[in-house]
Amino acid sequence: MPLVEHLRELRRRLVIAVAAIVIGTILGWIVYPQVFEFIKEPYVTGVKPLLERKGFDATLVLSGGVGSAFTFRLKLSLLIGLVATAPIWLGQVWGFVLPALHRREKRWAYLLTAIGAPLFAGGVVLGFVVLPKGIEVLVSFAPESIQVLLSLGDYLSFVIRMVLVFGVAAQIPLVVVLLNRLGVVSGRQLVSARPWIIIGIFVFAAIATPSTDPLTMLFLALPMTVLYAISEVIARLTDRRRRKKAPVELADDEISPLD
Repeated sequence: MPLVEHLRELRRRLVIAVAAIVIGTILGWIVYPQVFEFIKEPYVTGVKPLLERKGFDATLVLSGGVGSAFTFRLKLSLLIGLVATAPIWLGQVWGFVLPALHRREKRWAYLLTAIGAPLFAGGVVLGFVVLPKGIEVLVSFAPESIQVLLSLGDYLSFVIRMVLVFGVAAQIPLVVVLLNRLGVVSGRQLVSARPWIIIGIFVFAAIATPSTDPLTMLFLALPMTVLYAISEVIARLTDRRRRKKAPVELADDEISPLD
């Protein structure tokens, strides 16, 4: 395909992706009340009662001026549109990239997508479960003599950051297995580097989690460690299968078998 045709194909796919996101944002604007109640649920049922028992008046407020309500609703609607139409705009990205891949590369691309999507979704769910504990710990640092008024914008940013960190962290086995398949690291190297990698996982969990409590860090670090152990086993099995398929290397003065 000539360069101009590539550019036309890119333009067509970008138009489809943007149109899908716009339509998804409009639908997000319509279902905004239900989605907002869903996002607010962990705070209302989990965090607020705990803080009120400690004497805090932990109330969510909307601050930032006259247009802050519109801005917040538009931001949340855009987020809903991006998530809801992800299969469409990601499909357009794949549709533009896949024709340039060989058949084996396409097979690996489909396999990685099929594994990575459930891992990311599982990480997001775990992050949403841990969310109330993280908010409770952070808000509990406030003195008991003051009221705690949380901004809706900050709360939404915290939720997004928390679930994204857990979703990205869940991709660790996919990255390790991919590096092993590419020959960058071997199963033996992963075993020898295991203590340092586990330390690195805990350091990453301590830095990446928005809250500062050790419980939230453990909720992120322990699943990452288990996933790393699984990926290590897969890498060792892959190396063993690769050695069986590798041709036998003979010395220069050694006679090769006839069969």
